Amino acid sequence: MRRRLVSALAAAAVTCAAVGAAVTGQAAAATTTAATTAAAAETNEWKNVRIDGGGFVPGIVFNQTEKNLVYARTDIGGAYRWDQATKTWIPLLDWVGWDKWGYNGVVSLATDPVETGRVYVAAGMYTNDWDPNKGAILRSADKGKTWQATELPFKLGGNMPGRGMGERLVVDPNDNRVLYLGAPDGNGLWRSTDKGVTWAKVASFPNPGNYAQDPNDPNGYLNHRPGVVWVTFDPASATAGQTTKKIYVGVADKENTVYSSSDGGATWSRVPGQPTGYIAHKGVLDHKSGTLYIATSDTGGPYDGGKGDVWKLNTATGAWTQISPVPSSSADDYFGYSGLTIDRQNPNTIMVATQISWWPDAVFFRSTDAGATWTRIWDWSSYPNRTKRYTMDISSAPWLTFGTNPQPPEETPKLGWMNESLEIDPFDSNRMMYGTGATIYGTEDLKKWDTGGTFTIKPMVQGLEETAVLDLISPPVGAPLVSALGDLGGFRHDDLTKVPPKIFTTPAFTSATSLDYAEANPSVIVRAGNFTDADRPNDSHVAFSTDGGANWFQGTEPAGINEGGTVAAAADASRFVWAPKGVAVHHSVGYGNSWTASTGIPAGAVVESDRVNARKFYGFSAGKFYASTDGGATFTATAATGLPAEGNVKFKAVPGHEGHIWLAGGDPAQGASGLWRSTDGGASFTKLSGITRGVNIGFGKAAPGKSYHALYAVATIGGVTGVFRSDDTGATWVRVNDDQHQYGNMGEALTGDPRVYGRVYLGTNGRGIVYADTGGDTPPPPDDTVPPSKPGKPAASAITSTGAALTWTASTDNEGVEGYDVYREAGATDVKAGSSAAASFTLTGLSADTSYTYYVVARDAAGNTSAASDPVTFTTASGPGGGEGGCTATYKVTGSWPGGFQSEVTVKNTGAAAVSGWTVAWSFPDGQKITQLWSGTHTQTGADVTVKNAAWNGALKAGASTAFGFTGTLTGANGVPAAVTCTAS
Repeated sequence: MRRRLVSALAAAAVTCAAVGAAVTGQAAAATTTAATTAAAAETNEWKNVRIDGGGFVPGIVFNQTEKNLVYARTDIGGAYRWDQATKTWIPLLDWVGWDKWGYNGVVSLATDPVETGRVYVAAGMYTNDWDPNKGAILRSADKGKTWQATELPFKLGGNMPGRGMGERLVVDPNDNRVLYLGAPDGNGLWRSTDKGVTWAKVASFPNPGNYAQDPNDPNGYLNHRPGVVWVTFDPASATAGQTTKKIYVGVADKENTVYSSSDGGATWSRVPGQPTGYIAHKGVLDHKSGTLYIATSDTGGPYDGGKGDVWKLNTATGAWTQISPVPSSSADDYFGYSGLTIDRQNPNTIMVATQISWWPDAVFFRSTDAGATWTRIWDWSSYPNRTKRYTMDISSAPWLTFGTNPQPPEETPKLGWMNESLEIDPFDSNRMMYGTGATIYGTEDLKKWDTGGTFTIKPMVQGLEETAVLDLISPPVGAPLVSALGDLGGFRHDDLTKVPPKIFTTPAFTSATSLDYAEANPSVIVRAGNFTDADRPNDSHVAFSTDGGANWFQGTEPAGINEGGTVAAAADASRFVWAPKGVAVHHSVGYGNSWTASTGIPAGAVVESDRVNARKFYGFSAGKFYASTDGGATFTATAATGLPAEGNVKFKAVPGHEGHIWLAGGDPAQGASGLWRSTDGGASFTKLSGITRGVNIGFGKAAPGKSYHALYAVATIGGVTGVFRSDDTGATWVRVNDDQHQYGNMGEALTGDPRVYGRVYLGTNGRGIVYADTGGDTPPPPDDTVPPSKPGKPAASAITSTGAALTWTASTDNEGVEGYDVYREAGATDVKAGSSAAASFTLTGLSADTSYTYYVVARDAAGNTSAASDPVTFTTASGPGGGEGGCTATYKVTGSWPGGFQSEVTVKNTGAAAVSGWTVAWSFPDGQKITQLWSGTHTQTGADVTVKNAAWNGALKAGASTAFGFTGTLTGANGVPAAVTCTAS
């Protein structure tokens, strides 16, 4: 029977042989041999750093015969299965490795209604040269626990245009040996008759689809043809065990978008009378009435679509009826339709979504009479106000507001966008899930829509992580992890197991590209990122935080920047070096108040800072290593040779070891690749043996009994690509992931934790951030909750008119004191003067003949802080330059928004001699309050503000200027202070 069918359907068929071995890593592990010693392997538990969502979910698929069996597919992050007991998603494709990374692009998913343990994935991320592999059908008989694969003779595009249409991969509900696959780019319709093991082209299918978003796109992306985009069976046309006779197929062709077969796929014909001018994104059949519904749009999506209609076909009579909630002929139709679903418990109830409706929000439509009449999920009341049949509860993922404060009729959070998948649970009319460009939302009381009640929409996305991670840092104090992400910008994680409350704003980046913190002052963090400068000319592509990433403020920037590139912070936070993409490398003293072009280093270089010497910065470009010893003003190419000239390269400097640098990267196909080490500031590098490919390198807390940081590398060692750790400065390595946890082309971001030995954070390209506590079978040490002892009372010495030296008796701690923070008493809010790793600190920038009081707080590596020391009070010596008139201060408002503002104050030395410090004072006229200030230290009592210079910008030559800035809050006006005084010292 099977041979006859294959012969009839594909007279000249190409049959694909199956890959016989399982691809989940359950076969025997390969031996990993380095040049000097074998790389051992550990078994570790890998966990999500919770963000919950973060990317486009184009498909949600409910099994039609097993309750609570639900799958979700993503465009770059693999596939997931719903776990009803925990109401979380379980990842199914974490076993995909670097060699087949495109399998994490899922263009379609099918769940078997006969043998419900079987599930199939049509895998492949891109159909152009970006993805080196052909597409594949992945098949599992145990709900995705283990998989086998059949490679196809063409590529599939899980992240290509039109990926929200579908489902293009389906199982025959009567004969589950039979599957169909709609293929892109002229490859037509394919069929398997042996449960997905082998596949053949259906030669009799007449139309492979001709639509492309831009047929002439020279980049090879928008000219993609989605092709055959959905297949729908009529189960009533056969009995169990027989091949289903009636089949409907959707094609991306505006004039011929629906085809059918009445003989089990032997012959096909265009369905007569069908609408033209649009593409059917979805085709859903009511199994009881035999009505076929289609939702159409004028584009393939998922980002666009301006017109469309909804139609139904009486398959018994052949009559088509337009049932659009808003017909395409109406001026009110500015969207296409998708997300079509039927309530299988009440099949006259159908829903459809706007395929894209950016403004003011998505719209869902619901009909309880098979499309004769519709109601909207929201309606206009008196513009710009809306009445809604729903409420949104995003308490589980509060960042979904995106930090915006839109004006009506727009709201935050939005219902969604890119709503290609909208599904009512076939067993529960009250449950609906739908995918958006950022998450999965759902409800469990949907039927309130029909009774006049208000139903609740919540994120139903826990466990599904879909961010592309571009950089990670784990500072020694404060939050354990700060991230730079594609699309979302980034987060500060105070708790890895909890969703952060907000994304980074001020400014918001479409993608953040680089992060760094000041090693000796880790509360100072800098980030760089992307957005189109012409769209937001008043925003900068670089931002700073002085509180560990909790709050941010913008710097200035050179002209012409659209992409953030890489950025580095000096060890003491005194300066920054920035290499924006496409623009020359620049440096700034202070928090980006102004930038000066650096010399001796090419544009596009990767830049990093030395973690000890604040004057040293490093750069890399095209095989050459560059070093600066003057704070990034000038760079010089070192004599280092043998470094990779091609491919992606990452390098990092080691905390606590001046001049120690590790470099990973290169392209094995183009030349050098691997891992290199320098101990002389990049003057020379030594390549490590046994490592044939390097991707990234990071550092974490040293192993017990070791003095050098633990190294973490994404690399190929002994022919195995994975995540490795070395506790002996790279002499030996242990693999800390396994074949079940490969995460595709992971490793663009990687860091260890400086506080927890064995903890490594790994950034993936579509599976979010994952981490593991490694170290074999030895559990990680329990969290340290014991604070250091109280430091001794500081003693002041070497007191001058502008400074003093503080020393104190050191604290003790069960795990070791990490450092000390020095504070100046300043009324209600004390001011942090700085930090020190030793029991001493030098004060600078003080005013002459002034009384000061300081105290010290110790902290350990776990972030525990001691009780404050007893305070010391002293008076600085008298000196020249005091009194008003030596400097002036000019106040300027640089930005404002509802409830807040940003200002800048320029300080100028107007005297004839240099000054070593300055103090600026004013009174706010309208009750404004400073929330964050940079390039100085401030106190505010009521309306009165005093600002003193920072350690690095107090010294001004005659005629020289500097500036500080701040953000603040307000409740009314934002008047400029009547008088701003400046006192030089």
